[in-house]
Amino acid sequence: MSRGEVVAVIPARGGSKGVPGKNLRRVGGIPLVARAVAAARDASRVDRVVVSTDDAEIAAVAREWGAEVVDRPADLSGDTASSESALLHALDVLGGHGIEAGILVFLQATSPFIDAADLDDAIGRVAEGPEDVVFSAAQAWGFLWRHGAEGMTGVNHDPAARPRRQDREPEYLETGAFYVLDAAGFRVARHRFFGRTGVAVVEERHALEIDTEEQLRIATAIAPLVSSGATLDVDALVTDFDGVHTDDSVLVGQDGAEFVTVDRGDGMGVALLRKAGVPTLILSTETNPVVGARAAKLGVEVRQGLGDKASVLRAWAAEHGFSLDRIAYLGNDVNDLPCLDLVGWPLAVPDAHPRVLAAARVVLGSPGGRGAVREAAERILAARERADQKTTANTRRTP
Repeated sequence: MSRGEVVAVIPARGGSKGVPGKNLRRVGGIPLVARAVAAARDASRVDRVVVSTDDAEIAAVAREWGAEVVDRPADLSGDTASSESALLHALDVLGGHGIEAGILVFLQATSPFIDAADLDDAIGRVAEGPEDVVFSAAQAWGFLWRHGAEGMTGVNHDPAARPRRQDREPEYLETGAFYVLDAAGFRVARHRFFGRTGVAVVEERHALEIDTEEQLRIATAIAPLVSSGATLDVDALVTDFDGVHTDDSVLVGQDGAEFVTVDRGDGMGVALLRKAGVPTLILSTETNPVVGARAAKLGVEVRQGLGDKASVLRAWAAEHGFSLDRIAYLGNDVNDLPCLDLVGWPLAVPDAHPRVLAAARVVLGSPGGRGAVREAAERILAARERADQKTTANTRRTP
């Protein structure tokens, strides 16, 4: 294999007939192209992430999520243009800037649940041999049929003697999620399959590919489950108050005074974030002294009495120099939806409103007022530790 960078390329054109605007449609609150960028950036062996597109909005989202953009010409953007043509064009553009790709990682945004660990494993297999190509696939045991001249006929089985599943060797269904290629070999073959080809077996939950509206609905429904254990690679945490720092219940005294219950573990979580230099902000629709008192106890910023929390969040992010895609927002009800739509990490407590659950990238395991904030904090800190480990690993690989 030739020396050079490990370059991930995501072809993402603007046109799509089956699912209009497909590459910008959201799964778990995140545009599909952004999910692909995030997966590639999370892989410790990937040096550079590039999105090849003819669409200005896709390009803007790609850049916001940390990818470089290669402008794809019109003759490579039509319905009949192959992915290979876009990949070769991207390599040529990078080469014109003095960037040599040793390994090409071809990702498709239509696969929303690409696992970074699977990418790293596949890259290692090509980098260290013996394979030239490794592609993602799911094991399959299904019996296939085809219409024939005399009716239905079996494709991969004899209908008269079908063995039990446990007596069969699995077949492999190409998922389309990723292909890891020796870049020099790909340039010669001009096709994604050449030389010694291996398969990266991925979990079923990572194998979904979106080509229809129905598949998009399925992906949206299972996204919180797939991302349930995700760490949160963010620069700040913003939260609602009622239903997040509390269990959304309130005790009202005869004089009208309100009392809520909070979790000491949540307080420790916020303290750990402060120690790590991760800012926390509380946004509340209502104005209530208890919100201010709790924020003061935690030592965090709070904004109350907000009719438009999203505008306040946007202004706060700009004031502190935070990119919105690097912010986590934790909410529980419909008035949180505009904020959830703004950020890169929309989070929900498990008993949130159904629309909030559908918009969430991650649904936490802990309820509001009973550890949700602590769980979010621990995932943020875990992501920081992982990022430090990745930086160390990359430093060690640099000659």
